[in-house]
Amino acid sequence: MQNKLKKESIFTTGKALLYGFGVCGLQFFGGFVNSFQTQFYSDMYSTVDGNIFFVVAIIILVAKLISCFADPIIGSMIDRSHFKKGKMRPWIGISAAPIACFTMLMFIYIPFGNLSETASKLVMYGYITVTTVIWNIAYSLADIPSQGMLSLLSQNTDERNKTAGIANVLKSIAGSVSGVVVTIVMLILSAITNKDGSDFGYVKSYYMITALFLFFFAGGLHLLNYFFTEERVHGYSNKTITVKEMFVELKQNKMMRMIFLSQLFGFSRGCVGAVVVQAGGVLIGAVTVPLLSKLLAGGAPLDPTSNATWLTGITSGISSMVSIVCVPMISKKLGEKKTFILFAIYGFVVALIAMIIYIALPADSALRGGVGALIFIWIVEFFVGFMYGTHGFCPVVMTADIVDYQEWKTGERKEGVDYAILSMGIKIAGAFSVGFGILMVAISGYNATAIISQRMQNIMFLAYVFLPGLGCLLSMLPILKYKIDETTKKEMRAALAERRAARAASQAE
Repeated sequence: MQNKLKKESIFTTGKALLYGFGVCGLQFFGGFVNSFQTQFYSDMYSTVDGNIFFVVAIIILVAKLISCFADPIIGSMIDRSHFKKGKMRPWIGISAAPIACFTMLMFIYIPFGNLSETASKLVMYGYITVTTVIWNIAYSLADIPSQGMLSLLSQNTDERNKTAGIANVLKSIAGSVSGVVVTIVMLILSAITNKDGSDFGYVKSYYMITALFLFFFAGGLHLLNYFFTEERVHGYSNKTITVKEMFVELKQNKMMRMIFLSQLFGFSRGCVGAVVVQAGGVLIGAVTVPLLSKLLAGGAPLDPTSNATWLTGITSGISSMVSIVCVPMISKKLGEKKTFILFAIYGFVVALIAMIIYIALPADSALRGGVGALIFIWIVEFFVGFMYGTHGFCPVVMTADIVDYQEWKTGERKEGVDYAILSMGIKIAGAFSVGFGILMVAISGYNATAIISQRMQNIMFLAYVFLPGLGCLLSMLPILKYKIDETTKKEMRAALAERRAARAASQAE
């Protein structure tokens, strides 16, 4: 009987993959919106307001900050809920329709220009603000239970870490693949209609078709964790958690506070995503790569700001993937704390060296434009990309351990609140990274018609490479005070196992 129970308690690799694909679905939505929301508004509504790019950047910043207030409310709702199918699982089902529908809604063109000039701007920006705020809230509604479910999948931390590693790999793929999906849709639509990016109707259609595809594909993946993933740890709370108590939890729970502060201190890691399109245009420019240009642009130059947004970031995606795969194995040997610190120091050192080399390049260097610059950026991205492996893995695993740690110390599990804190930290950091990244673009003097200067390139390289490396280093500082090591884990696992067995025996009687 004991062998049977032991065998049944194992969370298999197949089940871990299933969970990972469910999380992957949500990341498809996030990757598409984060990469193409601003570009969609620029393509569709620049005739209404030529400054739309900068105004939308401010809207996104404010919307993310506003939506952060929803995170503690969602976490409280989850901790108060009592569903038969589990604590997190039902909320995944509840969140599927809102995140899919609002992602679709954000990429449907609405002719605001048919109104007067003033009314067009007011209505357009009002609509963009409302939909952006609601989308971010819907994303939190889906993200908090998806991440929080990790702590309920298994009592074994090794199984949870394995699952987190698999999910992190799939999330990284999904976040990067959205640009490829758009490219594929463009190619198919162009072949059918015989039109290209110069046609407004064509551009409008490929955004809408991509969003429609993700509605079904990403939405279906997200629901995998509702229909097929089982919670094996009973998530419970002895009292109702209010929004006020959620902030009290942040104040009293030192370990969770360190994770939260790590996100805020390291916000500049996200600048790379905020400036990637502009960085491609400034650091590389349009290039003709014979085979790629022929296959993907009909022989035309590949432009990182339009038909080849994926061109910048290819090699960092490869190295990031390698590090994401390796981090769980390194973490198993060193522990999450040491692994996080190791990668943070590496990221800063590599980014600093790359920055020094780039600033030293003369203005007429072949590495400051064209194919030479593309190769140089690819090399830099490859080495810098390794630093991102810990950021999606360690905080999630640490939060799962903190949930167990709090249960051990207080008798209460607060998955909803603790993962809401993590989600809120990520969103606040994301809001500041967008705002700061766009500020750096403005300081550089970049715009669509600007002449590329050495000063502009240096500032853009700073925002694209060095600031993310600096963010890695700063994110490490709070983690220095993180105290849940392997010895503590073993002690709390044994105590919790004994406590749960006693509870099960009592309920059986």
